[in-house]
Amino acid sequence: MDNLINLLKEFQPYIILGISLIVIILIIIIIILLKSMSNLEKRYRKFMRGVNNKNLEELIVGYLDKIDKVKQDSENIAAAYNELDNRIKGCIQKTSMVRFRAFDDVGSDLSFSIALLDDNNNGVIITGIYGRNESTTYAKPIDKGISRYDLSEEEQQVLDDAINKG
Repeated sequence: MDNLINLLKEFQPYIILGISLIVIILIIIIIILLKSMSNLEKRYRKFMRGVNNKNLEELIVGYLDKIDKVKQDSENIAAAYNELDNRIKGCIQKTSMVRFRAFDDVGSDLSFSIALLDDNNNGVIITGIYGRNESTTYAKPIDKGISRYDLSEEEQQVLDDAINKG
């Protein structure tokens, strides 16, 4: 036993230095752990903000219900968009107009032809012929870019212009 005590006394400075080094390392580890705990606590408080005595499962289920509602709303909006897109295809989208002089004895370009077509090139050509004693307006239906009636040069021009605008 005396040998052990003498041995400890002989290496006492080294033992104290080693224990001091271990204590310093432990203090550094404790500081790092406290800092990590602080960061974890901040993240936990941020995660749990707005939760008043609710458990986490209720909160997550509430968010999932909201996600399902948003998904359903998105599907409804997409269906409404498709319906509107189909309806718009039937609306007038292509137009063209030309003014011309139908008769040499009339002074100005008072006659006209207007083409009004939808996305499928269906629609109508409206032509107004102005003369000194009378004025006539008539329409010719257009089906897929083709008229069942003969078209004048001006009417064919507005039809071609309207089709090419698409």
